[in-house]
Amino acid sequence: MKTEWDYTNLADAYLKRPDYAQDAIEKMLETAEIKPGDNVCDVGAGAAHLTIKLAEYGLKVCAVEPNDAMRANGIKRTERFPEVEWHEGVGEETGMETGKFDLVTFGSSFNVCDRQEALQESSRILKPAGWFACMWNHRDLADPLQSGIEDILKAHIKDYGYGARREDQSEVIRESGLFEEAVYIEGTVRHQILAEDFIEGWKSHGTVYRQAKEKFDMINKEIREFVESKEKEYIEVPYTTRIWMARKK
Repeated sequence: MKTEWDYTNLADAYLKRPDYAQDAIEKMLETAEIKPGDNVCDVGAGAAHLTIKLAEYGLKVCAVEPNDAMRANGIKRTERFPEVEWHEGVGEETGMETGKFDLVTFGSSFNVCDRQEALQESSRILKPAGWFACMWNHRDLADPLQSGIEDILKAHIKDYGYGARREDQSEVIRESGLFEEAVYIEGTVRHQILAEDFIEGWKSHGTVYRQAKEKFDMINKEIREFVESKEKEYIEVPYTTRIWMARKK
């Protein structure tokens, strides 16, 4: 069971991506009144960035991931959590039991689904009054380093766009008719990272990969040159974690 967005070649680089803001995750769990031992389905779990945070809270997590390479990395990273199970599936067809989960999460994955079908599937596997949540980490584009990288992207990709990942998800959730009004949460995280790891992490950006096509390697080369020109071993990258969540009607 696969999606048309193939992350196989990006799987290892994805390990360099930042975690979600802890305060935003805690607020999400508080809003949904989630407690240790509750059942969560993390859809599009990838390399377990969100899965780990959920498991650390003491939740029973079914991590659903269609890509074999990404899932293998996620399994390795969650070996210490006996309450994490991994399954192959997609947002539109998770393969999970009807009415099982207190919370269904999409960490940087809702945008690669048919969102209305994914909402229908989320409603199916949620308990009555269970919660859906989708989230992304958005780079602060006003930061000088990020601004310079944006210039590189736009120089090579005409009409470069962020796609659904930077859209307000409230209307999409409302249109489904399956959930109450969306709640918006955000939190900030300043990601301290080796410059080399930050550079390598750009190889995991599927949104750039799909739009750049044959220019992807060239773009990554220029990003490397730009970051290395700062002559810093570590860099600080500001992100905002943005979450849209809603309770099942």
